[in-house]
Amino acid sequence: MSILKTSLITLVSLFAVLWHGGGISMAQTVIPLPQNSSPGTGTFRITEETKLYTNLKGHEKERLTAYLSTIPAPFDKKFKGNKSPRENVIILQKSRDAASAPEGYSMEVTPAHILIRSTTDTGLFYGLQTLMQLAQPADGTSLEVASVKIEDAPRFDYRGLMIDVSRHFRSKEFVKKQIDAMARYKLNRLHLHLTDAAGWRIEIKKYPRLTDFAAWRPEANWKKWWFADNGRKYCNESDPKAQGGYYTQEDIRELVEYASERHITIIPEIEMPAHSEEVLAAYPELSCPGEPYESADFCVGNEDTFSFLEDVLTEVMELFPSEYIHVGGDEASKATWATCPKCAKRMQDEKLKDVDALQGYLINRIEAFLSRHNRKLLGWDEIMNDSLAPNAAVMSWRGEEGGINAVRNGHRAIMTPGTYCYIDQYQDAPYSQPEAIGGYLPLSKIYSYNPTPEALTEEESRLIYGVQANLWAEYIQTDEHYEHMLYPRLMALAEVGWSRPDRKSYAHFHSRALKEIEWLRSRGYHTFPLKDEIGNPHNASQPVSHLALGKPVKYNAPYNPNYQAQGDKTLTDGKRGGWTYSDGAWQGFISRDRLDVTIDLEAVTELRSISADFIQVVGPEVFLPREIIISVSSDGTDYNEVKRIEHETSTSEVFTFRNFGWEGDTSARYIRFQARADKTLGGWIFTDEIIVK
Repeated sequence: MSILKTSLITLVSLFAVLWHGGGISMAQTVIPLPQNSSPGTGTFRITEETKLYTNLKGHEKERLTAYLSTIPAPFDKKFKGNKSPRENVIILQKSRDAASAPEGYSMEVTPAHILIRSTTDTGLFYGLQTLMQLAQPADGTSLEVASVKIEDAPRFDYRGLMIDVSRHFRSKEFVKKQIDAMARYKLNRLHLHLTDAAGWRIEIKKYPRLTDFAAWRPEANWKKWWFADNGRKYCNESDPKAQGGYYTQEDIRELVEYASERHITIIPEIEMPAHSEEVLAAYPELSCPGEPYESADFCVGNEDTFSFLEDVLTEVMELFPSEYIHVGGDEASKATWATCPKCAKRMQDEKLKDVDALQGYLINRIEAFLSRHNRKLLGWDEIMNDSLAPNAAVMSWRGEEGGINAVRNGHRAIMTPGTYCYIDQYQDAPYSQPEAIGGYLPLSKIYSYNPTPEALTEEESRLIYGVQANLWAEYIQTDEHYEHMLYPRLMALAEVGWSRPDRKSYAHFHSRALKEIEWLRSRGYHTFPLKDEIGNPHNASQPVSHLALGKPVKYNAPYNPNYQAQGDKTLTDGKRGGWTYSDGAWQGFISRDRLDVTIDLEAVTELRSISADFIQVVGPEVFLPREIIISVSSDGTDYNEVKRIEHETSTSEVFTFRNFGWEGDTSARYIRFQARADKTLGGWIFTDEIIVK
């Protein structure tokens, strides 16, 4: 057996300095929660006599050595000796008859030894991460670990985080810091969103203008730049106002190696055919108009587009050894394709029926190119088409339907629906938080997610590859804000991806997360203060009783099918909305007349008040109404207007609620409630309940 030996100062530094924290010394303190554990008797004490051994060899031993070398504490990095003592020893043993899953491990802690076994060095690494969380300070010079037996393995093979470095660039050091936390929580995929309209973030030697020009803009703040009157322009790196940045190829190699030492694969994303304004500003000949700032989509009819994309992907593949290369594929407007002669010819030559098929042509052609280089294509759920190659994988972000369709067509699916996995949403009462894109995604909701849809059979479920959290950065300018959005929600995602549903308890997880936040803060992470969480509005969990409860509602203008909430019964079902308009209680209107409904009380009734709440979230263009009109009628034909409210809608109120209504004394059977949008702002109107008293 090859042996890894360290002194006390190695172990005390390794465990006490980096991973010590308060809490009970037992497997139930670990995040993510191990699959099976049973307590023993006594404790193992790490002292200056403790030895650390492994039988790893070659690259695996080198990878472990490299990982240990990054620990900011002195220790002996030399491997020596060939015989393990029987007591006071920690053994990392790779063995064919160990845990069955490739990333699984077993751990046995007794007063005499700690034995971690796995069939892979990755499993041993995860066992080491568990041990690091279990080790607690015993006194000033030693640590102790309670005796325990653990059998552990992940539920899903893919457990990921997407970091958006396009909207606001993040330094190499910042990314490494998040990789360290990912390793602690046994996450194994880092998806880097490297390209988008806001900036190109990776050096491509064949196309230097991508980093000389497309990586820079004259405004650091994305929101100001995106909504600027003069329109989303880029600038040269030499411009005194230039803001942005990119990773050199050497930076990328360094990040890939750093992640590999922590058993994390980095998956690069190069957006196509849409979200490519920055590329087409630098190389406008690749767009249909042929002019900068005129299109976000590559011209699929232009053969030069494919030469460019293949050149870029060739350099990307040289840097990233990942099995998958992410190509985006989402939100293509396709607007310029319909009138482009080159695209028309491509459609004719390839017998494509419409512009949607034109996108499928691009995706399939890029997939074939990647396949020739022994790589696989990964993209958002818009890449799905009838001829998509079986080895392509799909990220389901627009709900779960894309993932379900992918699986039923034989593709791997990574579940990342916005409702549960988009952690750019508010995690607490928006008025108490830094600005976010909108929505409300608290820790408890992420934790409740099951990535395996109930609609799938057991056999189909095997193609659910895993789960991923996505943190888009439009509204996140600083590193501190980014970490505030990540933690502790990333811990919940890690447990969703690793632990079995029957092992999970939110109350238990919440207590562990509170303690883990203390550790993160001690290591310089800027977390959300979970202990001060406000939670959902009280009225969101308390049904409201009123005169219109359960009464029929006639929609004179339709609600939007994407935000129908509970359908026709929504506005009189007694349910109040919370911090997000997508919580199933708020109903959304974007038709020309916006909100216009008639409630039938089914009998003439004495009325004292009629009111409704509205929500405003400026980012997704959800605004308070400009005008509210409330009318009543006894016969449903002749209406008397009892209240008209003029409201000046202001975008300075990034997030707000407002109640509009009438109070008085009248009798009526029918109530007509209208709410109209500001003609200049447009956008959505959302309400949850029309309360009649």
